[in-house]
Amino acid sequence: MRPDAPGDDDEWGSSTRIKPESVGRPRRGMSRAERVRAERNRKRRRRRSMVALTVFIVVVVSAVFLGSRLWHGIFGSGNDYSGDGGSDLVVEVHNGDSTTAIGQTLFDHGVVANVKTFVLAAEGNKAMTEIQPGFYKLRTEISAANAVSRLTEKNNRVGRLVIPEGRQLDDTTDVKTNKINQGIFSLISAASCVDLDGKRKCVSADELKKAAGAADVSALLVPSWAAGPVKALGADHRRLEGLIAPGTWNVDPAGTPTSILSGLISASSRQYEQGGLLDAGAAANLNPYQILIVASLVQRESNPQDFAKVARVIYNRLATPDHRRLQFDSTVNYPLDRQEVATTDADREQPTPWNTYVREGLPVTPICSPGQPAVVAAQDPAPGDWLYFVTIDLQGTTVFTRDYQQHLASIELAKRNGVLDSAR
Repeated sequence: MRPDAPGDDDEWGSSTRIKPESVGRPRRGMSRAERVRAERNRKRRRRRSMVALTVFIVVVVSAVFLGSRLWHGIFGSGNDYSGDGGSDLVVEVHNGDSTTAIGQTLFDHGVVANVKTFVLAAEGNKAMTEIQPGFYKLRTEISAANAVSRLTEKNNRVGRLVIPEGRQLDDTTDVKTNKINQGIFSLISAASCVDLDGKRKCVSADELKKAAGAADVSALLVPSWAAGPVKALGADHRRLEGLIAPGTWNVDPAGTPTSILSGLISASSRQYEQGGLLDAGAAANLNPYQILIVASLVQRESNPQDFAKVARVIYNRLATPDHRRLQFDSTVNYPLDRQEVATTDADREQPTPWNTYVREGLPVTPICSPGQPAVVAAQDPAPGDWLYFVTIDLQGTTVFTRDYQQHLASIELAKRNGVLDSAR
């Protein structure tokens, strides 16, 4: 027998072995209450073990399912959809998306069977490498080759919005030609239209107008530098004038009126701020929102070659000791939703918050969406002492002066040339 082998009672007391100690009374020696308690503890430990085992199984099954889905999504299962597909839908391609990222988006939306097949189908397709961020109309459960074809087909891009410089929110009418120029609300509405499974869906201009006046300023993502003036106008939809910049934008056809407007306002404010709007206006003692208002006046009152000069006229008139009113016909026409060079006496007497014939200083909001050149001019006006300007011919020649008598003579010349029907 080995020295440490059990069997010799004397060896349990030796220095090399430790006697086992009793960890509980023998079952026969337990009282009835102790036996009941011990049985209850045993059942509780058993239930806990079963719960832990169940949770473990659920976790393992979920991991296997998700891992399998991810594996087949990325590396493919060798399958590809065929046929005409299921139903129409719109998916978004984000800025900077790789072909694999686009494939993952399509897989997640049930368009393609797996990512790898889509990537292989897109290889060597030049149009895929040039695809632009935006929204595209596709169908669920179509082949990878079909998905590539649809993505690169020009007519399948939806939600593309182009806003020209100088447009205002509402439609306007050219008095001379009676032509209606679509406002920003109408342009957004047209861009939101998409045909899905034979049904045309659009966000209407009226819905956008309602949201512009009723939605909370924070929900519309109005920048902090414009929040005060916007709130001050209450439920007037024109409170958002100028906050959607001209340019090319992407509109989600599936978006709500509020989400569409907030996306455009947020992107526009970033564009304005990147152009230096937050740092401008210190010399003229104006805040960024007032600079935007000046830019809108510059946009509506002059041609690009004269933007910086007109901006200087505005600042000079605002700085005169007698607080000389701007008296711009464009501010009279703005709430009337029309475009006209001259205005009538009755028009100029209307006490609107924008009419610079009856109120001192700037209009309460911008009167259009100014382009970047007009914003730059408002931020950096040309040097000069001019207080007046008027366009004197149909070619757009504009005369700037500080002398009022010379200005009156220029107005008469403009009348003779058919530019003006009445004095400024």
